[in-house]
Amino acid sequence: MKSVVLCALALTLAGCGSRDDAPRPASATKNVHVLPAMTIAGLERQRTIRVYLPPSYSTTTGTYPVIYMHDGQNLFDDATSYAGEWGIDETLNRIAAETGLEWIVVGIDNGGEKRMNELSPWANEKYGAAEGDAYMKFIIRQVKPMIDAAYRTQPGRERTAIIGSSMGGLISHYAVLAHADVFSRAGIFSPSYWFSDEVTNYTRSASLPSDARLLLVIGGREGRGPIRNMNAMHDLLLDKGHPEAGLRSKVVADGKHDEAFWRGEFAEAILWLYED
Repeated sequence: MKSVVLCALALTLAGCGSRDDAPRPASATKNVHVLPAMTIAGLERQRTIRVYLPPSYSTTTGTYPVIYMHDGQNLFDDATSYAGEWGIDETLNRIAAETGLEWIVVGIDNGGEKRMNELSPWANEKYGAAEGDAYMKFIIRQVKPMIDAAYRTQPGRERTAIIGSSMGGLISHYAVLAHADVFSRAGIFSPSYWFSDEVTNYTRSASLPSDARLLLVIGGREGRGPIRNMNAMHDLLLDKGHPEAGLRSKVVADGKHDEAFWRGEFAEAILWLYED
């Protein structure tokens, strides 16, 4: 029983799996680039930024929509992940080959022991201070301007998405409401709505543009409480008048709270988010 409790806690903090400390070979594709670390203004902590460029980037002059994602060390490379990688690069390379659809993805590494704080805009009695606003300002005021200046992006809100899992799902939910002028699409995987009741209060009072697209997805093996919380949030958004066409929620019966599950859902999620 103790090991189950510890694993559940690890799922929230970092991701729980059967990983060991043995070195793992790098698995990122050649179109993933690791940028010099940037300092989060106000928090004075450095974060590595990882950028995926689509297959056609070096051979065309086109511009691309941009997806911002959290837990960057888990997105592209098994060697840097702590619970397995999402395989974002392999998935998007395949989608590009099959459909011609392409995106730039910007992954922001998490802060390890500061992850819970940085990925929540609301304080938690157990986990401490809220630093989510500073983290979002880092993305919006520091990372995004740098990316838009350095790469051929489509910088408008209508082509910009934010995606994350667990606490990353919580901050992505917040971001699409609090910064609707920057993001119009949010992929909210296994969201940690349990972390604060304020997420419900904030959602109830916030204004959400009718063209915003929100995808909520959770695994059936994540527990009744998280599933109930996600379904309640879906209903709240509809009650607020958000169009059904711009909201999708999904419970995957055998899904667990881990990167393998999120990896399997990513392609369908991104295609729906950019369906228009």
